[in-house]
Amino acid sequence: MSPSAAPQGRTGRPPVTSRAQILDSARQLIDQDGWEKLTIRRLAAELGIGATTLYHHVRDKEDLLLLLLNAYAEQIPRPELTGEPGDRIVAAATALHDGLAAWPWAAEVLTADGFVGLLGEPALELVETIVAGAVDCGCTPAQAVDLFRGIWYYTVGEILVRSHSDRRRPGDDRPRYSDIDFGSFDASRLPHLAAIGEQWPDLAARNTYPEGLRAFVGGFLSKAR
Repeated sequence: MSPSAAPQGRTGRPPVTSRAQILDSARQLIDQDGWEKLTIRRLAAELGIGATTLYHHVRDKEDLLLLLLNAYAEQIPRPELTGEPGDRIVAAATALHDGLAAWPWAAEVLTADGFVGLLGEPALELVETIVAGAVDCGCTPAQAVDLFRGIWYYTVGEILVRSHSDRRRPGDDRPRYSDIDFGSFDASRLPHLAAIGEQWPDLAARNTYPEGLRAFVGGFLSKAR
């Protein structure tokens, strides 16, 4: 760096770091190596500051992840929520799915049931839409929560299975679809699987989330009324 380009200020004074810079660097590290390897010390080194300085901005790793999630939630495009309550529920759940699918580590962090109490209002707007739609369809508050939890389990499960299938860790020797001989199933014991045979990988790779979501929401609301 040339002298003219060097940062101004007192010698030895740590660079000024904004929350936006912290979150941007944290996200880059997560995208590079996964959220499990993110540490306050490593992030501080990436920013060129001491860990003690970084602790002035975030309490710990959990606090940092929540700040990231809430900031990211504000960027998720909000769908046009019109039509029947069931349609609004599906639209909100689809927006939630698409946002998390673009950043699957967030779904992994939010696997605990109590996560709703940790998020800010922008991140909870889609949850509110799902619960409100259920109540508008005649569900009790308990049923509305059950509906959201069912959608959440389905959504997170679908995202994590696909994400882990696409991103295999070094040393993971579990068989891949390409390694399995689907045509070798014993038709006398597994007739339907044998009939599907080699079609299984292509069939399993299809995106059936929208159809499954509508079937689940429709079935749940029909029983709750």
